[in-house]
Order: sequence, then structure tokens, then C-alpha cells
Amino acid sequence: MDSEILYAVENGVGTVTFNRPQARNALTYAMYEGLAAICRDPAAHGDPRVIIVTGAGEKAFASGTDIAQFRAFSGAADALAYEERIEAVLDSIERCPVPTIAAVSGAVTGGGAFLALACDLRIASTTARFGFPIARTLGNCLSMANYARLYALLGPALVKDIVFTARLVEAQEGHRVGLYSELLPDHAALMRRAAELAETIAGHAPLTMRATKEAMRRLTAAAAKDVASDDLVTLCNTSEDFREGMEAFLAKRRPVWRGR
Repeated sequence: MDSEILYAVENGVGTVTFNRPQARNALTYAMYEGLAAICRDPAAHGDPRVIIVTGAGEKAFASGTDIAQFRAFSGAADALAYEERIEAVLDSIERCPVPTIAAVSGAVTGGGAFLALACDLRIASTTARFGFPIARTLGNCLSMANYARLYALLGPALVKDIVFTARLVEAQEGHRVGLYSELLPDHAALMRRAAELAETIAGHAPLTMRATKEAMRRLTAAAAKDVASDDLVTLCNTSEDFREGMEAFLAKRRPVWRGR
């Protein structure tokens, strides 16, 4: 396993840790694929009954895809291939035959937020901050499948609120609206509770877990079925604004939006 993603199994509980704290656990393709490989075949990865997903340190669960990787985009095919690649990772988490728990501290944004959403349960410390500040930073959009995930959990009004304003949802609000099932006072308490919760779930009927996971996946997937989004992804992710947002982000300056 790459050092940027750590994995260990103990007493039937697998723990995946995104391990780039110096970069706020920004996700490389290798990190995405490492998590996906475990979720696709947990039996080949220590055979855990439950998987905990978390980030190293307390500043971030995962702050999204490493922006430098977007520099390779040269057209619509690249943008759509990226969304397809990330969707395959999220689908592997949702189809994972064992329950998954996201233990969230600090920033949980962009691609990192969708990894947390794809997990079955999310618990958080009071430092958690969730959102998609793309209207302020990159000027891109989400895939239809990801809009559907947000829609199913938060409803359309809150989705538009957090995307339009580019604000991050603080932990208390996230708990109130059902984003997190539990809120813990600090990171240490969060990880203790994640271990306790995983132990409880690991002792329950695995087929009940698997059937319930799949039922929820099918219901959520139905919201995006036969709804095209390639035109929206192409509109945003191949635009001059997206290129400007990416370069401005990397240069740590404010982007100049032109709507084209």
C-alpha cells in the first residue's frame, strides 16, 4: 500500500487513513484507487467486517482532488474521463460488501466530501467543515451522480445554498441536518467512537448489512438514472473559467471570472 494511504486490519476492523497531512490530505489518483481496491475486495485485504475511512492529522479528512492533476485536462474527453474515474471509486465504496464509516475531522471538501458521502455512516469531530467551494475556487461543477448523492441526503435547497455561497458547513449544522450521525468533541474522541461503532457493527449479521447497503444504493442511484450530465460537465470543466480558477488556486490568487 502506498505511503500516501495507510491500511491496517485489527479485530475485524479495517482502517484506511489518507496520509498527506502536509497537503491537507489532498487526494491523488493513487489514493482514490487504493481505497477503491480495498472496497472492491475486502476479503483480499484482511477480510474486515467493517471499514473505517479517515484522514491523518486533525486538519483535514480530505481536502479534495489534488488540483495539480487537473492541469492535464485538454478537452471534454479528459473532463468526462475524470468524472468517470472518480465515479467508479465512489461506486466501489457504495457497493462494498461490508459497512463503511467515515470518521471526519477538519476539512472534508470536494472529492473528499464525496468519499465521505459514499460511506454508509459519517461521524465527525467539532472541527469538521464540509462543502464544495468550487463557485469560489475552480468554476467547475459536480457530476449528476454526485448531485444526486447530495440531493438524497440534504435536499435541493441546502445543496443550492452550499454550492451557490461556496460556504463550508460547520460540524454542528452538519449534525443537525443529518450529514453526521454523531458529533464528538475532538479528534481523539472521534477515533475512539469510530472504533466502538465499528466493533458493534462487526458483531451484527453481515447479510443484513449488505442487503441494507445495496437497497439504499439502488434508491439513491435511481435519482440520477437516465439523467444526462455530460453537457454540464463539459460546459464547466472545459471552460476558460475553469482554467483560470485552477491556475489562480495554484498561484494563491483570486480568480477573475468571465463566464466563458
